[in-house]
Amino acid sequence: MTAPPRQQEHGALRRVPWLLSGGVVLTAIAYPLTAGDARDVVSWTIVLLGSALSVVHAGLSRGARVGLGVLGVTALAAVLFESVGLATGFPYGTYTYSDALGPTLLGVPFLVPLAWLMMVWPSWLLAARLVPGHRVGRVVVAAAAFAAWDVVLDPQLVQAGYWTWAHPSPGLPGIDTVPLTNLAGWLLAGLVLMTVVDLLAAGAPVRLGDGAPMLTLAWMTLGGALAHAAFLDLPGSAAWGVALAVPFLAALALRARSLSRHRTRSR
Repeated sequence: MTAPPRQQEHGALRRVPWLLSGGVVLTAIAYPLTAGDARDVVSWTIVLLGSALSVVHAGLSRGARVGLGVLGVTALAAVLFESVGLATGFPYGTYTYSDALGPTLLGVPFLVPLAWLMMVWPSWLLAARLVPGHRVGRVVVAAAAFAAWDVVLDPQLVQAGYWTWAHPSPGLPGIDTVPLTNLAGWLLAGLVLMTVVDLLAAGAPVRLGDGAPMLTLAWMTLGGALAHAAFLDLPGSAAWGVALAVPFLAALALRARSLSRHRTRSR
């Protein structure tokens, strides 16, 4: 017997996040193998696919209200924080965008809010896995994941010429192109944004697993660290990417072990 049309449609929709995540991974693999205009196209494609994944998965898993809410609040937060940062140097430090990122709004390239969107939903989902019953802890973990992702991403995009820092020192050891103020700014922005995202999404019924966004998060951080070490001559950010991933991986392993023990006892 064939499934009813509505069930077939629902099954097809559930595959869309995996298709988008697979597109992100394959395109990210292409990034270190390209240069010049081709690399710019790859960067745009990664961000477009990743941002689409966040909105689509949020909508399918928590409902259209959450999907549209994540889109709206992330775009608003990105433009506000980035435009204030460009004008005042707070909270990231003084930096300028190049023309390579295309059209802008209040000086902020359109690609930047999309990059935030790509990062925010997987980071929140990771925190929802690790701290499911504690809002403050969930927001803090999500903000930390959000900022840790940027530790890997920012040196790569500075190297690509998408923006430059007026005062890149002091930075994290091994990263001499991005100041520590940038990390502080991402933590602050992450705390604000994740608080709103948590209010939007935490109480919504879960209709879809988080495997596709988690694959994207894992590849963009750990796969990005591999690319930095092997292809992009960015050993410092590669090392930091791995070091920052270890606590999250350990916490996931402990969480999975705890859940397994709980299931065993309840049988």
